[in-house]
Amino acid sequence: MRSSVPRSDAVPDQRTALPRWVAVGVLTLATFLVVTSEMLPVGVLTPMADSLSISPGAAGASLTITGLVSAVTAPVVPRLLGDLDRRVVLAAAMVVLAVGNALTTVSDGFGTLAVSRVVLGIGMGTVWGMAAAVATRLVAPRDVALAVSFAVSGVASASVLGVPLGTLVGNAFGWRAAFGSLSVIAVAVALALLFALPTLRSPETAGPEGDDGGRRSLVRPTVVTGLLVMVLLVTAHFAAYTYVRPALEELPRLSADTIALLLLLYGVFGLVGNFAAGAAAGRRPRPTVLLLAAGISVAIAVLAGFGDLAPAAMAAIALWGLAYGGLSVGGQLWMTSAAPDRVEHVTGLYVGVFTASIALGALVGGLVVEGTGILPLLWSTAALAAVSLAVGLLGPRRSRDREP
Repeated sequence: MRSSVPRSDAVPDQRTALPRWVAVGVLTLATFLVVTSEMLPVGVLTPMADSLSISPGAAGASLTITGLVSAVTAPVVPRLLGDLDRRVVLAAAMVVLAVGNALTTVSDGFGTLAVSRVVLGIGMGTVWGMAAAVATRLVAPRDVALAVSFAVSGVASASVLGVPLGTLVGNAFGWRAAFGSLSVIAVAVALALLFALPTLRSPETAGPEGDDGGRRSLVRPTVVTGLLVMVLLVTAHFAAYTYVRPALEELPRLSADTIALLLLLYGVFGLVGNFAAGAAAGRRPRPTVLLLAAGISVAIAVLAGFGDLAPAAMAAIALWGLAYGGLSVGGQLWMTSAAPDRVEHVTGLYVGVFTASIALGALVGGLVVEGTGILPLLWSTAALAAVSLAVGLLGPRRSRDREP
């Protein structure tokens, strides 16, 4: 994870100063906010659909819209930035996110909701796509893995903490208040980014006409294998997780407040999973991701097979949170270890694939739920997660250096 060109933002010492850790913290808050904004419809799906007079499947499809836009934005933005200050770009993206959440707040039907999610996807793709690459430039070399873990923990904690907290706000004050709050916070984070981050120009040498200057292509066996694993696993996860509230309403027949608390339990285990997986993936990212794939598959299968029993449903949700909580950081470290010479670009590509898989998962989940119901959705997604594990086990491995 090194830059090919010395920059003034590099940390020359063996220790990272406190202001740089503060900058990493603000970056983490930004990733937390963008992914919370994307995923919040999961927690308020039923009241949101009722208020807008649309089906739960249509409300869930709003995640598909955001994911598709983010999937295009994340890999494209690093190639367009040139030597622009990444600090200013990140702050501007947070303002775009604030506008998207504000538009969601005033939506009166699926059309305006769709527009708001397009705007939100642009901000999300930019922030998430740049977060890990920027984090590596804020700290001393020995702290890079930890900084990436913190930055990406915003992604994990958004799904595992942001959604439950947003659900609690939605239950208490209405789903529009939850999105309105996110809009206000996004503006505050934009200002914090401007003050906390140093000036960050392009980290890599570009060749003539903005090409890659002869650097190796990202089409490498370990990168391709990792991306394929993530496509299958993230698609499976989000196809099921998008409809976790209806599943918990239908199988163990839990109340709205109980579901919110159960999602909070998911969040606690997810945070544990994020940092545990970050520590493990810093040494062996590929085996770590495959262990997480096994955990997600087992958790969804338990929910499908024994979800009508409340204790079994709770155990499944806890395991699911533990496994998924480490997935984003594990996958990120797999990618950057496979292409350390192209960190900013491989990060954008990874996030693009990840968010496209979110979109695909939400779309597939909606089609299956509308067509066959909750149980077939859970069983099929558990099987798909198991397929991702098989692909990772059978895929090509590097013959030298550390196994990613």
